[in-house]
Formats: sequence, C-alpha cells, structure tokens
Amino acid sequence: MKISVLANQITNQQIHHRMKFIAEIDIMPHRELLDPQGKAVVNNMKHLDLAGIEDVRIGRHVSMTLEASSEAEARQKVDTACQKLLANLIMETYTFSIKLA
Repeated sequence: MKISVLANQITNQQIHHRMKFIAEIDIMPHRELLDPQGKAVVNNMKHLDLAGIEDVRIGRHVSMTLEASSEAEARQKVDTACQKLLANLIMETYTFSIKLA
C-alpha cells in the first residue's frame, strides 16, 4: 500500500512539472529542387508592377502546442514529429523554434 501511495505522489509531481511549449516550424523545399509554385509567383509579380523580385520559395508553416518536462524534451518531440511525419526529408528541410506557452 505504501508503494502505491509513493508511486502516485511521484506521478503527481511529474504531472505538475510538465510545461506547455509552442513550436513554430517552417518546412521548405530543398534549394536544389525546383519550386513550381514559387516560380509561378515570381513570374506573376511583374503583372503587379513588383519589379526586382528574383526568387520566391513556398513552403509550409506549422504551429504546434505541446507539453514536456523540459525544453530539451520538447525539442526532441518536435524534431521527431518533423522527421517522421511533417517533413518529407527527401524533398524538404525544416527549422523550428520553441518558446514557453
């Protein structure tokens, strides 16, 4: 019985030490790859009298709220999510920043 109570106390303490973070993730096509959307935007800029725009790269921005016990754990979770789900590493790169929510 004492072990069960102690385990519950430890679990409760761990839950209370979890923090909320916000990750801002940018996913972009590799520079070496063509970006047809970006190319179309550049080609149409001249029709809007916006001269001098030479390159546009179009990607995705993801905002993620997550819980973790430390910033290092939050960074690891975001990095894993990017590598395994959010970014196609063959065609895309990603960068992210994390802050407390």
